[in-house]
Amino acid sequence: MDASDLRIALFSGNYNYVRDGANQALNRLVEYLLGQGAAVRIYSPTVDEPAFPANGELVSIPSIPIPGRSEYHAPIMIPPSVKRDIRAFRPNIFHIASPEMLGHRAVTLAHTMDLPVVASVHTRFETYPRYYGLAFLEPLVEAALRRFYRRCDAIFAPSDSMAQLLREQRMNYDVGIWTRGIDREIFNPGQRDLAWRRSLSIDDDVPAIGFVGRLVMEKGLDVFSDTIEHLEKRQVRHKVLVVGEGPARDWFEQRLPQAVFVGFQKGPDLGRAVASMDMLFNPSVTETFGNVTLEAMATGLPVVAAIATGSESLVTEGVTGRLIRPGAIDAFADALARYCTDEEARLAAGRAGAEVSGHYGWDEVNQALVDAYIRVIRQRAAGARQPRSPVP
Repeated sequence: MDASDLRIALFSGNYNYVRDGANQALNRLVEYLLGQGAAVRIYSPTVDEPAFPANGELVSIPSIPIPGRSEYHAPIMIPPSVKRDIRAFRPNIFHIASPEMLGHRAVTLAHTMDLPVVASVHTRFETYPRYYGLAFLEPLVEAALRRFYRRCDAIFAPSDSMAQLLREQRMNYDVGIWTRGIDREIFNPGQRDLAWRRSLSIDDDVPAIGFVGRLVMEKGLDVFSDTIEHLEKRQVRHKVLVVGEGPARDWFEQRLPQAVFVGFQKGPDLGRAVASMDMLFNPSVTETFGNVTLEAMATGLPVVAAIATGSESLVTEGVTGRLIRPGAIDAFADALARYCTDEEARLAAGRAGAEVSGHYGWDEVNQALVDAYIRVIRQRAAGARQPRSPVP
């Protein structure tokens, strides 16, 4: 069996209607699979004006806007017409990319069709309640995730640190790695553009502290802004450059009145924006990998990040950047102040990060998942089943 024998039904709660690292990785995967001769059919909510064109054949799933976050849609069911479409497609494996209602219904359908099902883990959903004053719900969310992932034949994490966490949380007995790649043509030190910086009133000799990502509270915007406030009190010379859009933009702009907000960027424009920073500050603990961390490293930036699954497998403490205890404002400020005032330390960490990033290529990481698909299908054909033990 090889890639051309694969027939993959892919289920996602957001395949292309809002741009984020997870759905971009899925679209790159589909592009690679199709290039290898595999058949892929994607089932996801859709909107009239998606953030970017979808790779592959996309079948729309009924959904409703999520209250308070209407840019996202919650799938509500797999209607009979879509079930008929799935059966007509004749998949030999299901891939679930999000653990919501669509994911649960897809797993149930896979069991009904006696097909193997795998899941990829893209976000630490169990951490989200803490950003909305509901931290007491985290154990309940983790238990719900465990029930879902235990129904799958295998699950895939984007990093070694996330895979280890999933094992510790007893999410599944078969935890593999599907990491992320980097587009070296877009993200490299040569994209740095001092003229572009000057157009934003960032002087050549002023260290630019960058934020890249969706402007939502779960990205650690409160920790970021509190840390910058500490730097200002210490009179550390710097400028903040924010790349991204989201519902918390107004709040973030009010907290960082001196920052430069350039909005959403993509492709070469994103590569230019990241390379034109002097360091990346990523205090988030919700990512499972940290695409922006890898992109910043590829452009030669040191990264100051929270000790979390999204960064631990990428950032080497004291070599390519700094790893700081989540929420430790003073320690974050100390790390940023060092890179703002010590150019040689900043450049040395950036060079080390660029070297590390060279090990991440999209074809290599996607082929690893293809190999895992084939392994899971063969195991199922040989009679292997995931243990269905009770989940506490």
